[in-house]
Amino acid sequence: MFQRSKVFSAVVAAAATLSSLPSVTSASPKVDVTDYRFNTAASMLAYTEFELSGEPLAESLGLDLDVLDPSLLNQPTTFDYAAGIESYEYSEEAMYALNYQSKMGPHLVNGPQNLARGGKMEHLGERFVALAKSVAYPAEEIPLNLYPITLPYRSGLPEFSEAIDMTTVNKDEIELLDAKGNSLKTTALIPAYYRDYKTLSWVKSERELIIEPAAVGGILLKEVMWSQDFLGGMHVIEGDEEVEAESAAMDQDGKHALGVSAVDGLNGVILTELSIDKMLMLQDQLGFDGKQLGATVTPNYDPTKGAVWFPHAIKVEETEKNGVNAIGKLTVTAAESTLRDTWMLLWPTSEYFAFTDQRSENTAQNPAFRAVFDGQPFAAAPAVNVDVKTNNNVAATDGFSLASNLSSMLFKNIDTLHFNNKAGTFVDTFDGKQGAHVTTYDAAYSIVALSIFQRAQDALPVGYASAEASDLDLKTEQGKRALEMIRRQAEFIVSKLKAPNGLVADGIVISGKQDKSQSLDAQFAAIRGLSAAFIATGESRFRDEARALYIAVEKEYFDAELATWSLKGGVTEQTPWTAAAISGGLREAILHLKNNEGEKEKSLTLATLVDRYTVWFRTVINGFDTQQGLQLAEWLGDSGENVVEGKGGDTDADNVPQVTAAGGKHGRAMVFGGAVRVSK
Repeated sequence: MFQRSKVFSAVVAAAATLSSLPSVTSASPKVDVTDYRFNTAASMLAYTEFELSGEPLAESLGLDLDVLDPSLLNQPTTFDYAAGIESYEYSEEAMYALNYQSKMGPHLVNGPQNLARGGKMEHLGERFVALAKSVAYPAEEIPLNLYPITLPYRSGLPEFSEAIDMTTVNKDEIELLDAKGNSLKTTALIPAYYRDYKTLSWVKSERELIIEPAAVGGILLKEVMWSQDFLGGMHVIEGDEEVEAESAAMDQDGKHALGVSAVDGLNGVILTELSIDKMLMLQDQLGFDGKQLGATVTPNYDPTKGAVWFPHAIKVEETEKNGVNAIGKLTVTAAESTLRDTWMLLWPTSEYFAFTDQRSENTAQNPAFRAVFDGQPFAAAPAVNVDVKTNNNVAATDGFSLASNLSSMLFKNIDTLHFNNKAGTFVDTFDGKQGAHVTTYDAAYSIVALSIFQRAQDALPVGYASAEASDLDLKTEQGKRALEMIRRQAEFIVSKLKAPNGLVADGIVISGKQDKSQSLDAQFAAIRGLSAAFIATGESRFRDEARALYIAVEKEYFDAELATWSLKGGVTEQTPWTAAAISGGLREAILHLKNNEGEKEKSLTLATLVDRYTVWFRTVINGFDTQQGLQLAEWLGDSGENVVEGKGGDTDADNVPQVTAAGGKHGRAMVFGGAVRVSK
């Protein structure tokens, strides 16, 4: 979002198999946008999968990240650019559109942390100056009219509420290479909106003023994933050069600062500030005991003695304070605990637990992370919360204590409220008693969330390294229980949700009747979950089942004319939930399910999988015209767009327009729409 000190590059194939990929199909299906509304939970989950399927995927394939310029489309290969630039940058920029521009929630000035500082705009201003100083970023270069939100509402219409300020404020000489291979040296115009977000708010009347736990979890997951990326190293203040952190005190020597660069560090600390506000609100205001909000959440919470959960929908009566959005009266309008809300909060709070981990037992913690939470710029945890004991933990307001308390509560709830021990599966709802229906998508993604929880508890790597081994493994009791539930849920998917055609049903009633539908969402979510179960348990049978399911998807749903998957009849609707599952499931196939030595399944060769990824991405996400595709628009610079006089609103010709050319009365934000219809 802020101008980077160096260009992010895409990737070049390092293996011979990737240098001879089949070309993307020349067919042009119709990819009509059928819903322009922004779904926070679905979109932010998808953008997390896109992040992991971006640079991390490319690096895992042994590719060089320092070779592509975002202005040189499809070079050196289409896959390199789709993964290393588009998937990755769409993920990052959408987070900023929501968090910094949309006004789709209460302003940070009215959040719990700033209230503790005095509650005024000047107190938040002082905080931002301190955050900028911690990463050696000039505070005066923070974009004007940044509008940080504490937490997002459930949904909104990502169309701008006024004409965007296109006044030229600067110019830059660049070289472009578009999708047709045309090279052009030209002048890029820097418009005012790039540095001043005043005109980028979304239509206010279209916001759904509902706090939904899954939506809070979705953006919290985005924040913590990027914070770990941005704050995973330090940089030399003079020259802004990234270096590995040698100690947690390295940022105090006057030569180094937090963050892998000044600008990335600034985004990292701002996102962390936003995350802590969310977790404070969850801990202190949004707990529900079946009767009222504000129920106490503490480390000794026991759901068997009185359950507390986060209700599915809380209506907000929005007010104004300090001249900006604030939360007024809150009313629970859907009181049940849902599995989706629970796993979508368990995943990010577990990531946050690992990111902020100050336990004395965790000798493998990254010193750069310890430096962020050593008192400056963020509070350290109380000694009782980081010693070898767990029965003496207390609720507190620092990042680690919040993550520890919330992830523990959510783990206990997914176990006690949602796991049916007799059947060995997670059920969709709890409203004082367990429901009887299992949704495949949520059961599978619960495996993913639990695998991150287990790794965080046992001090194993998470984030981009969540499949890597470690010399340290604390083997905690909660970690062992998580592995047990992962194993049993994976077994349930295989034994109860798999249909005779090899696909999985969208769900099942515990008594045994499968849902009739077999969506793409369910297939790829199950592939994602079974692969996560294989990595967590080491049991190859889950890998075998995930491979078999992918082969069945290819057999039943691959449409040669479309060159991607479709339901019967060549028509299918895809939403951000679909995009999340396909991006995640395909990545798992590329990394963990592809043919090993002795395996010869044609659909699971690396070259075929990479081609499937590329064609699906360019078809469904980008579309074949600027008004097609799930991604409605893109930001300037890092994703390849530039304002060039006479070149129109899609200068890189990738079919994803600039925000000003994306339709609507005044343009649209760089986020997903609600759905696209893919047809021949």
